[in-house]
Amino acid sequence: MATVSDIGLSAAINVSIAVAFLLVFAFLRLQPINDRVYFPKWYLRGMRDSPVSSGAAVQKVVNLNMRSYLKFLSWMPAALKMPEDELINHAGLDSAVYLRIYLTGIKIFVPISILASLVLFPVNWTNDTLDSMKVVHSKIDKLSISNIPYGSNRFITHLVMAYAVTFWTCYVLLREYEIITTMRLRFLASEKRRPDQFTVLVRNIPPDPDESISELVEHFFLVNHPDHYLRHQVVYNANKLADLVEKKKKLRNWLDYYQLKYERNPSKRPTTKTGFLGCFGSEVDAIEYYKAEIEKIGKEEADERQKIMKDPQSAVPAAFVSFRSRWGAAVCAQTQQTSNPTVWLTEWAPEPRDVYWNNLSIPFVSLTVRRLIVAVAFFFLNFFYVIPIAFVQSLASLEGIEKALPFLKPLIDIPTIKSFIQGFLPGIALKVFLILLPTILMFMSKFEGLISQSSLERRSASKYYIFLFFNVFLGSIITGSALDQLKAYIHQSANEIPRTIGVAIPMRATFFITYVMVDGWTGVAGEILRLRALIIFHLKNFFLVKTEKDREEAMDPGSICFDWCEPRIQLYFLLGLVYAVVTPLLLPFILVFFGLAYVVYRHQIINVYNQQYESGAQFWPSVHGRIIIALIVSQLLLIGLLSTKGFEETTPVLLVLPVLTFWFYKYCKNRFEPAFVRNPLQEAMRKDTLERAREPTFDLKAYLANAYLHPVFKGGEEEDNMSISEDVGMEEVIVPTKRQSRRNTPAQSKYEGSDTLSLPETVHER
Repeated sequence: MATVSDIGLSAAINVSIAVAFLLVFAFLRLQPINDRVYFPKWYLRGMRDSPVSSGAAVQKVVNLNMRSYLKFLSWMPAALKMPEDELINHAGLDSAVYLRIYLTGIKIFVPISILASLVLFPVNWTNDTLDSMKVVHSKIDKLSISNIPYGSNRFITHLVMAYAVTFWTCYVLLREYEIITTMRLRFLASEKRRPDQFTVLVRNIPPDPDESISELVEHFFLVNHPDHYLRHQVVYNANKLADLVEKKKKLRNWLDYYQLKYERNPSKRPTTKTGFLGCFGSEVDAIEYYKAEIEKIGKEEADERQKIMKDPQSAVPAAFVSFRSRWGAAVCAQTQQTSNPTVWLTEWAPEPRDVYWNNLSIPFVSLTVRRLIVAVAFFFLNFFYVIPIAFVQSLASLEGIEKALPFLKPLIDIPTIKSFIQGFLPGIALKVFLILLPTILMFMSKFEGLISQSSLERRSASKYYIFLFFNVFLGSIITGSALDQLKAYIHQSANEIPRTIGVAIPMRATFFITYVMVDGWTGVAGEILRLRALIIFHLKNFFLVKTEKDREEAMDPGSICFDWCEPRIQLYFLLGLVYAVVTPLLLPFILVFFGLAYVVYRHQIINVYNQQYESGAQFWPSVHGRIIIALIVSQLLLIGLLSTKGFEETTPVLLVLPVLTFWFYKYCKNRFEPAFVRNPLQEAMRKDTLERAREPTFDLKAYLANAYLHPVFKGGEEEDNMSISEDVGMEEVIVPTKRQSRRNTPAQSKYEGSDTLSLPETVHER
């Protein structure tokens, strides 16, 4: 168990590393050679040029202006200077609302930390309960609720504090929900024209023996949405073609590399091996080999394009349907299209850059089976991950190391080494152990069949949060407490074990303090340094870059990794709310994380991250819900903890808190969440009316022509052939169809069996 000196050493190590990262970043960002690494967003927008375009060669690499080094910390006030409205215009609403998550943490925990320091610290410290119980503890634990005597009236202070934490947290969440809802509605109202505002994704289109998918979609929407239907784009299974395009791109990169290498040394032709990773097989001329491979892949690519264009089986039963107005799209996206609720399913289309094309080809009927498989796999992953985490926790302790490696006992007994093991090693061990988890969870979410990057990240975030809750939070408490108090469990009666657990759980705060410092302090400081992106950019710049376009492609601005960043924030909300009443010493460490992360990520969003999509802050209801879950968990744990401390009579009083918190959650869900799920028809009509008045001649059909064409077809010769661009007149609409059956026709047609069918009479009358 970590002592005061152990925590002090861990804090010194993590603060030193974090400060070193920040100082190195402050130095590297001033160097002209690194400008594209630390300011890529401005380059991608064409708003920044190389800081030194002329002069001595050394000035293009190193900043020789000594005065600029005097302001090496100027990035901090600069990151806070941009107003929120300007930030939304610059980076989007998703980025601005993401930053408000950190701001919400600061608003919640600053008053709670001050109140806990003034009230709970004196109440907890002025006792000697832990000394009399003979359990393993440190001086830090004397600041926790564990140091209160059994059945003492001092627990009334913690009860009142629990009410204060609940009411203040709910007040902050209510204000934030109101603010963010207003921001979203204002953003949607002022947003520029986008293809997804006019487009609906239609899935599970029923097969028809007489018509292709394209003909069927056109007929259905001309009949059922005659005044608003504009055009459609059928979804094709182009996954194999996308793989060929990606493979060709990689081969071209290798060809560029070897051609550049040959230009630098014309006396020697570069060679490569044809086997695995270029390390095995026969040695050949590298340039000729990659030219031949690219030509071969090019032929396969052309054949696959022709196959997709001519094979009806390449079209999947899904289509992007565009309308003449936002109002028409909103009506279609938010209503049931037929009496059969399992076919012609409509939903708002993601914006084109948000579409995850690989999953659009998955049959809709298989999605339920896929989700069931993922649910079972996630359960077993969650369950069996407890075993290695418990093993790591056991090894990251003095007793575990001495048992596994007894020859290290003399080294472990050195005070500094002992403090390092107890104060730093457990947190870093858990951090390392979780590195691969986000990748695994993202793969599981992709297997489920979600069709947009934003939904993939939100689903992965929910899985990661569940995992952190059960394995990191509950798992660390249970396994850590059992290991720390093993001797106490063995040498006492069974009736005393619940009391010992009640004492031990608050004392696990020392472990979470070390974890917050490793993950929250050092991890955030490492994010701004961008060491991986720095190395990769310079390697590409040296070996591959020949033109400005190559240099632009070598930049890796990255984006907000919502699938693992947001659950990590939620873990800190959970720890802060649970330990606010139990062990308030944890709160200052969490506050440092929220403050540092807010500044760092604001800088990254302004200068670095190039967000891949814009969802209009659709993730906020999930963020709000997880904070509510953390609040309810903290209340239930406090009820259980006080019941082991001889204060059971307060249970009815504390049970009111989860009930009130759940009622508050339902109120916010009913009051605010519809604004994040549905688009108001009134707003859609207002935007359509204003747009028609301002731009009466705007060609919407041309604007939407290839918005939802698969990226592998864009820019190619097949682009015109793959897009559907039939003109639909408003004066007299004829619905061409080859259908012989009336199975999918809403009303009886006049000319049964003919090549062309007009609309039903009721439609003409309207």
